Amino acid sequence: MRARIAITAIFALNGFLFGTLFSRLPTVRERAELSHAEIGLLLLCSTVGLFLMQPVAGALTARLGSRRVVVMGALGYSLGLVPIAFASTVPALALAFLMIGMGSGILDVSMNVQGVGVENSLGRPILSSLHAAFSFGALGGALVGSIAAALDVGLAAHFLCVAAIGVAVTLVARHFLIEEQPAEARPGPMWARPTRRLAALGALAFCVLMAEGAVNDWIAIYFKEHLDTTGSVAAIALATFSLAEAMGRLLGDRATVAFGATRLAQRAALVGAAGFGVALAAAVPLVAALGLLAAGLGIAVLFPLTLRAAAAQPGGSGPAIAAVSSVGYIGFVVGPPLIGGIAELVSLRLALLVVVAVCIAASALGRNIRASATSG
Repeated sequence: MRARIAITAIFALNGFLFGTLFSRLPTVRERAELSHAEIGLLLLCSTVGLFLMQPVAGALTARLGSRRVVVMGALGYSLGLVPIAFASTVPALALAFLMIGMGSGILDVSMNVQGVGVENSLGRPILSSLHAAFSFGALGGALVGSIAAALDVGLAAHFLCVAAIGVAVTLVARHFLIEEQPAEARPGPMWARPTRRLAALGALAFCVLMAEGAVNDWIAIYFKEHLDTTGSVAAIALATFSLAEAMGRLLGDRATVAFGATRLAQRAALVGAAGFGVALAAAVPLVAALGLLAAGLGIAVLFPLTLRAAAAQPGGSGPAIAAVSSVGYIGFVVGPPLIGGIAELVSLRLALLVVVAVCIAASALGRNIRASATSG
């Protein structure tokens, strides 16, 4: 139980750091007088750092065990806020964003490997609830960040406090995280062997995160431009999706036991497709928001189920989770600009039908998630 509390705290910390950084991005921009293109460059640097370190994190967990790598990633991500707080030039900020992206990449992989290990030790699924902790942590970080911005709290004071909290949480949690069993800790392959099933799981992760990325970036704009809502209503629509996703992850572990991993993945993806379809077909904002609510509940469980299935692959959970997660994040990055490009050619409503399509594809790919001892 202590290990579960510890890894839950780590997931929540990851989300809190994410919410903290992006809630203060406007302040970073104003202080350094950055253009939109320069902000895009910084975000690209953080993405490059994440992609570079995810495979490395998988290899490190295979050699060192996830407990040590979780500590490395959490400390790196937490302390990565500090140079961003003080950097004032584009090159310095680019380096700082690259470094924080690297810390994030290490933590993303290792915390999921540790989560699977704790799950296996408990003998019941918990990974979905861990991802819920990330979601609620991100909401908390964004809320605190918005309050700090409203009170005109400086970046240095805010980020130093958050970094100190992150270090404290990590150092306490490390005492309760599990050490892998000897069989898992033995030297094994540092990189995942590209099997057909692993490729299918990567494709599933790609579809899920592509849908999430597209909704996060475009749904508020869709509500404002196509449903003629105010900016506040559009923001509430996005919050509805985010909260539904968080709640769905809280319920995901029980649903896995009740329905089985494969059946849940296939049906949840169809619920997501139907929800998005309703949101795009509706002419009334309230009906569209209810569609988003269903969509968030549906796709919430898919990424945790995919990572659990990847961890069950031969050759060690770390490299497999790293491989699947890396492919998934490509979808997260590619999805929003793809939707924007299609919207330029047709309309945003038609472009967002891509989200419905990838959810249907995810349902078909869901057959590759097979029940394990902990998934029912």
